[in-house]
Order: sequence, then structure tokens, then C-alpha cells
Amino acid sequence: MIVREIEQYSEIRTKARAYLCYLLQRYIPNYMPEPSLDNIINALKILKKEIPHAEAFYILDKSGMQIIDAISNNPEYRRGKGINRSMRAYYYRAVKEKRCILTDPYPSLLTHELTVTASYPIYNDKKQLIYIICVDLSLSDALKIFHPTSIDSIFGNFSKISYFLFTFALLIVAVLLFFKGVMSVLVYGFHFQNLDIKEIFESTILITLSLAIFDLVKTLFEEEVLGHHKRRETSDIHKTMIRFLGSIVIALSIEALMLVFKFAIIGPEKIIYAVYLVGAVTLLLFGLSFYLKAVKGYEEE
Repeated sequence: MIVREIEQYSEIRTKARAYLCYLLQRYIPNYMPEPSLDNIINALKILKKEIPHAEAFYILDKSGMQIIDAISNNPEYRRGKGINRSMRAYYYRAVKEKRCILTDPYPSLLTHELTVTASYPIYNDKKQLIYIICVDLSLSDALKIFHPTSIDSIFGNFSKISYFLFTFALLIVAVLLFFKGVMSVLVYGFHFQNLDIKEIFESTILITLSLAIFDLVKTLFEEEVLGHHKRRETSDIHKTMIRFLGSIVIALSIEALMLVFKFAIIGPEKIIYAVYLVGAVTLLLFGLSFYLKAVKGYEEE
């Protein structure tokens, strides 16, 4: 869940920074002849109405010391005056880059949840750093504001529930196919001389299809329900798809082989249908080869 949220935050970070920095600059110019602390505090109180989801607004001096208690809708967060925050990224990045910045998610000392902070340096007319204004926003609230289809949105939750139901139904199908395939052979017990080749082929097809569906269930559940959707591991996703397609090709190949033997014995005039199936399997193999080549080219890029 947290990994998914961080990935989504990386997608909307530029937009979130632009919006937060625009609001800060709109109410508080970053270059003032004589920056007034009272005026800045009043501006933050107005800004609090513009960003009602923000956890806290506070001001640091040029050395990184918090000089006011946090301004917040939550009375429990109205504290922090006198805390040295010079080691925090939102302080030293704003000082170093001399512009409004938005941090990576980090555990907040205030709420103990993942939080992002927009920090905004204030300079006097001599371009000397006077204050740094900070706005804390929880990661989940940032996603709700800037990523409407995020994991915590109504549609996102509905999508997760839907995928869970689909994967559960597919899992039942895979389990039923597996037990049917196993039982079709075990019904003969240890009387191996009574085994029917046709039953063995059909059992192999059922178990192979069960494996293919199980791989699909595993991929859907991990990516869409659990949120383990790692961009840098696209090769794992392609690997699952290749395994799924390979299982289908194997199942169809076994079916084609079984039809060849069957029609050769009971109906040679129908063997053309087995040939059609072999042709279809060949086309699937060409398609799989093209897919492998395309994936390799994509990963190299």
C-alpha cells in the first residue's frame, strides 16, 4: 500500500509543487524590504483556508529554528516552537536551492505518518535569508487533492474490490481445473495398466490451464489489490505474461497432438481439423516470439 502511494506521489509531485508554491507566492512575496513576522502569520492563517487538508503551517528562522507554534486546524498539532529543524530536508534544500521546494515523503514528528512538506524561503531587499515558511501535508491527503484516482479515492477502492472478486473467482476456477485434472488420473488408483492415454492428455491440459490461470491470478492480485506495482520491475510482469502465453501454447499443442492420434484412428477425414489447430499454435508461437523481441527492445531502451 505504501509503495503504491509513493509511486503515485512521484507522478503528481511536479503538479503538487507548482500548486503549493503558487499559493505561497500569491499570499507571501519571497522578497520583501522588511519581512514582517506578524504579516506572514496573518497570511498563513488565510492560506490555511485555501488548503484545509494541510496538517500544519509554521515558520523557521534562517538558522532552522521554529519560531512559532504550528498553525493548524488540529489543536494537538499547535506546538513546535523552539525546535531546531536545520537537519530537515525542507530546510536545507530551500536554503540551498533558494526557491520553493516540495520534499519526498518522510515520517512526521508531529503525526508519525508519512508527510510531505512545501518550504518557501523569504528574503529581504538585500537578498538575505530571513524566514522559511513550511506547509506540512500528509501523503494520503496530497494524493486525494492532486491524484483523484489514487488508491484512497472512491473509484480506487471500488477498483480494488472488483479486482479482488475477479481474482477470487479465477482462483476457484484454477483450483477446480487442478483437482479435476488430478482426479481424472487418480481414479485408476495403482492400476496403471488401465490408464487411458486420452485421460492422461486431458488431465495434462486441465493442469496446464490451471497453472496459466493461477499465474494470471497472482499477477492481478499483487498489482491491483496489494498494490505491488513496481515500475522498475517491468521484466517480472513480462515474465508472467510470457509464462501465461507459454502455458496456453503447451495446452493447445497437447490438444492438437491428441486430436492427430484420435482422428488417425477413428476418422482420418477429420484430421484436417487437427492441422488447423497446429497452424493456430504455430501462429501463437510467432506472436510470442514477436512479443519477446518487443519486450527485449523496450527494456534495452
